[in-house]
Amino acid sequence: MSSMWILAVVFPTNVYKQRHDRLETSSRPGDCSGFIMIVLGIESSCDETAAAVVDSGTRILSSVVASQVAVHHPYGGVVPELASRKHIEAIVTVVNQAIVESGVGQDHIDGVAVTQGPGLVGALLVGFSFAKAYAHGRGLPWVGVNHLEGHMNSVFLGDNSLPFPYVALLVSGGHTSIYHVTSHIGYEQMGQTLDDAAGEAFDKVSKMLGLGYPGGGVIDRMATQGDPEKIPFPRTYLEKSGFDFSFSGIKTAVKRYIMTHEDTYADEIPDIAAGFQEAVVEVLTYKLIRAAQTKACNHVALVGGVAANSRLRGCLTDMAAKAGMQVYIPAIELCGDNAAMVAAVGYHYLNAGARARLDDDV
Repeated sequence: MSSMWILAVVFPTNVYKQRHDRLETSSRPGDCSGFIMIVLGIESSCDETAAAVVDSGTRILSSVVASQVAVHHPYGGVVPELASRKHIEAIVTVVNQAIVESGVGQDHIDGVAVTQGPGLVGALLVGFSFAKAYAHGRGLPWVGVNHLEGHMNSVFLGDNSLPFPYVALLVSGGHTSIYHVTSHIGYEQMGQTLDDAAGEAFDKVSKMLGLGYPGGGVIDRMATQGDPEKIPFPRTYLEKSGFDFSFSGIKTAVKRYIMTHEDTYADEIPDIAAGFQEAVVEVLTYKLIRAAQTKACNHVALVGGVAANSRLRGCLTDMAAKAGMQVYIPAIELCGDNAAMVAAVGYHYLNAGARARLDDDV
């Protein structure tokens, strides 16, 4: 455990006293009947081992994340085998910590939700197998959920004022897609990246500039020191009327700029970072606003790890205001992979009657 760190987000439990009191006198531990309220979520799709306890799909009682950034940093990206091993080391500690910090105790957990995909197969297996065994041993209903649906439900954690339908931009290290969301578990994909994800492009450009891994945060910080207009990198819209993305071209453009300015680019790193970031942000923002207009939707959401980018958050807020739209973005700590979002979407699936079986797999 010395090579990873654990972030715990603990929320006051006094506001849930009424719910806790009801549980004290209601169903016995493991009773699967009735409405499911408190859900234990488990996430291990990539390089964070996470567990959370969420009440009613919106109220976070606890959220614990064990990060592997220090483990993968020397390699410039996630090493799947290392990720799986670190998940095995951390999963028991993380789940126990989440349950303890929730203040409700495992006897009052009504159900379990776990990421079933997409993600690294070896990493997914750790969390999925643990959740399966935990739920079976406790006699609890459980469900495997789509990691991306979790991100789309992250906007409801702590704030359930977002009305349906809305259009969501999900942008992370592995995914960049636009969805028309009609319910907590109902959505239509409108577009996606045809090659690299936006977050992957941030990581690759950061590596080219010698800024290290992960690249999202460091590019964001470096860009604040640069001029986004000094180096005009291309904007890849593909078809402006469509909603697909492509980020391989801008990676190549940055690489070519570095190669053709070998003697000077080191002094221009803030400008390169700012120019690259601006090009990506403009395309992401344009496509999301255009998609919402196509659906005659006045509510948009920005979710996923790259939603933590300050320039993207600011640009989308400005553009949406000009278009007469409202923007919903999760808190920074809920943008990256976490188990609270898994518990949130799992709550809705469990109460819709969805149940996983012991022979289910990732």
